[in-house]
Amino acid sequence: MKVTGIIPARYASSRFPGKPLIDLAGKSMLQRVYERCLLSTSLNEIIIATDDQRIFDHAKTFTDKVCMTDANHPSGTDRCAEVVALMNLDTDVVVNIQGDEPLINPHQIDLLVSCFNDPQTQIATLIKPITNTEVLFNPNTPKVILDEHDFAIYFSRETIPHLRNIDKSEWLEHHTFYQHIGIYAYQTQVLQEITKLPQSALEKSESLEQLRWISNQYKIKTAITKEETVAIDSPEDVARVLRELGINN
Repeated sequence: MKVTGIIPARYASSRFPGKPLIDLAGKSMLQRVYERCLLSTSLNEIIIATDDQRIFDHAKTFTDKVCMTDANHPSGTDRCAEVVALMNLDTDVVVNIQGDEPLINPHQIDLLVSCFNDPQTQIATLIKPITNTEVLFNPNTPKVILDEHDFAIYFSRETIPHLRNIDKSEWLEHHTFYQHIGIYAYQTQVLQEITKLPQSALEKSESLEQLRWISNQYKIKTAITKEETVAIDSPEDVARVLRELGINN
């Protein structure tokens, strides 16, 4: 099985423009993501996908695998699909790697790819057990419920499942809830198919693109991780990442 990792890297960001190029102790965020991916044992190649010449030129200083893509993609999924088409990639699985997670654990990438050992897997993603009520009831943290074979049944910003006749302060004592960790891998053909689907009513209602796939009966395999990576969404997140790197800024 050949596996290609694609790192979408946009320059535009409402909260932090140009963040792929920010300096994190002598290396850009993008380079740190790329170098973490090199530690994965399951990726056969890694490609950076961008819509900006500045990012393209910078990425070329540490890798030849860079692809310029359209600036108007609504998601990283669509950007990955364009890379497959533009480069005519001969690969079985594509991993969509978040370009704003410079501390991504390469073992999580390998865990994600291992989902394809199940021949029914069309799309794979990671989930993490929820251990505190703040996360459990936070609508900004999508939750997921599973079938008996660890395929996703539904994702929601609401807390699912609802535990009837149990006080909400005690829910974690009575059930294992899972939060969604937003990294995906796809069979290459499936990636091409899902980006051609119209938005579903469920996707619009929850603003979660994976509900489009479930609405169209694609099977999403999940794997459980104990870790949650640190993303840089705003300038305030930089200090946290530097601390994780053991650097006092």
